[in-house]
Formats: sequence, C-alpha cells, structure tokens
Amino acid sequence: MTDNDQQFVAWFRHASPYIHAHHGKTFVISFDGAAVDSANFRHLMHDIALLSNLGIHLVLVHGTRLRIERNLEQGGLAAQQYADGLRITDNTALEHVKSACGQISSEIQALLSMGLSNSPLHAAKIKISSGNFITAKPVGVRHGIDFKYTGEVRRVDNAELQRQLNHGSIVLISPLGYSPSGEIFNLAIEDVATSVAIALKANKWVSLSESTGTLSHSGYLTMQTATQLLAEQSLEADLHRQLKNAIRACENGVERVHFVERQLDGGLLLELFSRDGVGTMLSKDPFENLRQAQIDDVGGIIALIAPLEKAGVLVKRSREKLETEIAYFVVQERDGVIIACAALYPYLDEKMAELACVAVHPRYHGTKRGDALLAFMEQQAQAQQIEHLFVMTTRTAHWFQERGFIAAELEDLPMAKKQLYNYQRQSKIFIKTLSAGL
Repeated sequence: MTDNDQQFVAWFRHASPYIHAHHGKTFVISFDGAAVDSANFRHLMHDIALLSNLGIHLVLVHGTRLRIERNLEQGGLAAQQYADGLRITDNTALEHVKSACGQISSEIQALLSMGLSNSPLHAAKIKISSGNFITAKPVGVRHGIDFKYTGEVRRVDNAELQRQLNHGSIVLISPLGYSPSGEIFNLAIEDVATSVAIALKANKWVSLSESTGTLSHSGYLTMQTATQLLAEQSLEADLHRQLKNAIRACENGVERVHFVERQLDGGLLLELFSRDGVGTMLSKDPFENLRQAQIDDVGGIIALIAPLEKAGVLVKRSREKLETEIAYFVVQERDGVIIACAALYPYLDEKMAELACVAVHPRYHGTKRGDALLAFMEQQAQAQQIEHLFVMTTRTAHWFQERGFIAAELEDLPMAKKQLYNYQRQSKIFIKTLSAGL
C-alpha cells in the first residue's frame, strides 16, 4: 500500500462518523455572487452534489452583488448607492437584479446537472428545485433614505420547502422575494439564509464567506462570545452582518452556524467531515457536548489525564478508582474523543465541594473550553446547594485565581478532606464563593 493509499484510508475512516451523523440532516449553504465567477466554483458544486448524494437535505442560497455590479458596468450605468450595507434598488437596478438571479440560478443548475463520465456528478441524477418560497416586504424609508425595491423577508414557505427536500431535491433560492400584491424585492443574502434556516429549524447554516477576517482563533464561538464580539464593532462590515444574523439563527432554533472562507478549495468538506474543521462554528449551547461521565468514558479520561499525571500536575488515579468515582466526573466529548474532564466531590454538610482533575486536551488550550467547563461545574455545584468551591493545585494556581478563587488554608477545608491532605505534594488551596441561586 502506498503512502497515498494509507492517507486515503485514514481520511475515510476519520470521515465515516460524520457521514453517518449528517445523513438525513438539513443544511442551508449560502454563498455570494462572487463565488459563481471564481475558478473553484465548479469544485464547490461538485462538493455540494457529494453532500446531496450522502443523504443530506440541502438548501442553497446564492448572492448576486458582484454580477449586478458587472452587468451595470457593462451597460454603462452609474454605480449603485448603498446604505447600511443594502443596495438602494430603483427600477433600473431591479431589472439587473432579476437578470443576475436568472443567470446565476441557471449556471448553478447547469453545473449540478453535469453527467459527464469524467465528472464527480456522473450518474448522480440530482434534482434541483426553485420557486417563490419567499414572501417579502419593502425595507421602506430609513433615516430619510427610501430603499425602494430593496426588501426583507416577511415569510418563508417552509412547508413547501420541506416537501421538496423530502422528495430528494436540492432547493435553490435566489435573493428575491415576492409580495402578495405582485411586487418583486431585492433581498440581502444573509436575511434569506437566516430566515430559511430558522423556518426549517436547520441543523446547520454554512456561510461561505468572502471575507478573510477572523472571528475566532479557536474555531469555536459561544453565543456570549459572539455577542461581545459584535458589540466591539471591530469586524469588517460583511462579517459583522453575517455574525449578527448567525446569532439570530441560533436564538431561533438553528443548532449551529459555520463560517468558512469560500476561497479555500474543499473548505466545505473539511469543515463538515473533520474533527476541528477549517472555519468558525457558532453554537447556542455554551456547554456543547458537556455531559455526565459514564463507565465507558474511563478509557478516554485515562488517555486525557495520563500526561498530566506523569508531569505531576494531577494526582495519579488508578483505573479502579476512576471506575468507582465516575459518577463525580463530567466530560466534554468531541466526535467520540474525550477532550476535557473535571470532577466534583461534594461535602454537603459544609456546603462545599472540591473541583478536581480539571484537564483539557492540549490541542484545545486557549479555546475557552476550560472556562466553559468551570462554569458548568459551578452550575452543578449550585444545583446541590453548594456555596463554596475549592481546588488543590501545584501548577495552575494563577488560572484559578484569575477566575475568582482566593488563596485559603488547610483549616478552611472540610474535616474529611483535611484528613486526606498529602503533605508531600504541598498543594496550594483556593476557594471560590458561588453566587446564590441558579
């Protein structure tokens, strides 16, 4: 077997859990009009066809901005005006919007219909559905500016969308909306994608972004972090708009939103079929995949904490001890691998608890997973009417102090814990008072 063969087998084995997990799920994928004119667009369509063939229900939302600008320039027309990131769509611009939507929609359908024997779509028989799924209303006049035929989503025909998806079609949606009075409105791609994802309660919205800005170096955002980032007003306009809509999507039932740079060839597949992906994921649940440990997790916990035990950071625990105390442990799992753990040992008579065996896989250091783990354990403690949380540490004192733990003495600990203190380790003691209630 060659090195390439081995790499392929390893990749396929790594991707297989995701193939199973994504089957039957609903994903909304959005991309701007610039993607259609890029050299990699054919590859992107091939990747989307692959997702469909793997049993994923897909809704594609495409943009038109670059194509409209190009058509206007070729027609010798003046550049269009924008306000608040939206095009002011007059009669002339609306005609170009409709033209661009028709062009791009046709090009996408043509690529998804390819059946050449040397193409990835050979014999795929992919069905594409499009239609008037979006009811819109005018943006109107804002701050004295009349946006004319620029609109916003009023309603999504999610029942018809779901019927098309259940029949195995890829649904293709252009950024156009229709009013009950027969008017056509130009819509923002983020508004359309967000509204469709919410209406369908999509499992994922994947935004293929034109921006090369960075939302998170860790590849993961909680809602709290995303909201703070939005308030800082330091993002590029496009990313700011996408993040604002992503937060709205997660607040309204979309499980996860992924931001992936569109220019990265194969980025869609890498984001969806590898453990750490290549983009940034926003999830509503700040304690994503944090759960009570089970006996089957003992092996994963041992693999996680063994290097820390060897280095003397953690007290060595035997497998038998872990199995006996597994009910005290919480783990964070990512795609079948334990990447973080902690234990909470309550002393209910004193309304105290020990936080112990806190560990995060080195790959995820600096990703705030330790903070999420601590917050989760504090909630667990409060649920047991615990008022004070204490830790005993030899190497990580500063980390706990930065999170509200105060230096304490041995005499401050519960009597049962004082009797077990290891004088050889000389662990430092820190206590944190928890806020009352949940």
